[in-house]
Amino acid sequence: MTTATPTRQDDLLGITLGHRAMCADSRRLADLASRIVTGAERVDRARAAAIARWVGRLADEIGHHHEAEDDVLWPVLEARAGDRVDLAALTDDHAALDPLLAEVRAAAGDLARAPTDAAAARALAQHLAALADVLAEHIAEEEREVFPIILAHVPQHEWRAVEAAVRDRGGDMGFVLPRVAAVASPEQMADLRRAAGPVLMVLLPITRRRLRRAEKLVFGGASRL
Repeated sequence: MTTATPTRQDDLLGITLGHRAMCADSRRLADLASRIVTGAERVDRARAAAIARWVGRLADEIGHHHEAEDDVLWPVLEARAGDRVDLAALTDDHAALDPLLAEVRAAAGDLARAPTDAAAARALAQHLAALADVLAEHIAEEEREVFPIILAHVPQHEWRAVEAAVRDRGGDMGFVLPRVAAVASPEQMADLRRAAGPVLMVLLPITRRRLRRAEKLVFGGASRL
């Protein structure tokens, strides 16, 4: 009788880096909005529109990630771990984030329409700071509660099927991939390349170049990508 290979910590690298990228970007945007409020950053119409596009792409990414967890990962965990896992609080967090994402989108849109409006800048800074705080707390709890369940109860082949199903749901890889690479260490990037194969090697430089132009307009200064 063959025993299934268990999921390993290394197998969770993709989801871990995805979490890091979302948290880093939400905090980075919150810091930018705070500087706009204080006058440390100047915003014209083109930059405000670029900020709104970046905020919208991040909100899409967060929403896509949480829907994939609800629809794809949670059923696997419940089937494998049964009453050893309680996902109610994390699911509630996902639902609570939806109106916050809507507020962030709306505030960014208001700034794009009126780049010199101090009230619009303050609202965006407030909502982005709330998003960064809530997202960081949620992800920390998720990794603390869910990752051990995956490692203990989900076989490696099922975890890989989860990752494949999530990829099949689509997503803005031109936005996600270079930002995930930006938060990875050299060792983690080497692991990603081994896992993803030549496709990553082809896509990463292309997506990085394209996103770097948008990043410069949004954030200014040195590139993180």
